[in-house]
Amino acid sequence: MPETSSRPSAATRAYAHTKSAILAGRFAGGSLVSEGEVATELGVSRTPVREAFLRLEAEGWMRLFPKKGALVVPVAPGEQHAVLDARLLVEEHAAAHVVAEPARAARAADGMREVLARQRTAWQAGAEAEFARLDAELHQTLVRAGGNDLLATFYLTLEERQERMTRGSLRAVPAVGSAILEEHATLADDLEHGDLEAFSAHLRAHFVTAFGEHR
Repeated sequence: MPETSSRPSAATRAYAHTKSAILAGRFAGGSLVSEGEVATELGVSRTPVREAFLRLEAEGWMRLFPKKGALVVPVAPGEQHAVLDARLLVEEHAAAHVVAEPARAARAADGMREVLARQRTAWQAGAEAEFARLDAELHQTLVRAGGNDLLATFYLTLEERQERMTRGSLRAVPAVGSAILEEHATLADDLEHGDLEAFSAHLRAHFVTAFGEHR
């Protein structure tokens, strides 16, 4: 039966499946994944899987080796620090604009708390993937509130790297999730109180809690 517009193509499904496995750590950085392995999991031929792997290679998630498989590209040395540097610059810039207007600060804090409530639910349910996705969404809520669409668009390009890093932290130190939730609440309070200095200090401390680093 031919594919319909309402059903993703086999290549699209293979792409989504493989990327999800990479972000979740099921296909770990440095491991080799074969076309046949993914094809068997999805019940499709190798051709759409090959298309998916080529797309993932173009995005920098995989490196293909003929007759051997696809290497999952591990997080490069310095990549985590580079991502955190970029996040720090964008989030502090957004916060500075947000706290300049009390009404905007209150709306941003409320928006972050709404996402935080869903993140708490995900944590209680043991839904690691949803927790990591909502972690990125909460910080995006702040950046959008800053009102700079170009920076907000750039920040979205970091989303998948953010999720991969968060899930890696949760696997390494499972209890870190509780601390992340409490620190998110503190960041929202700082915004509502208009305290940019406290927000910046708590954001940097938050990165240390969640990822073990930042200056």
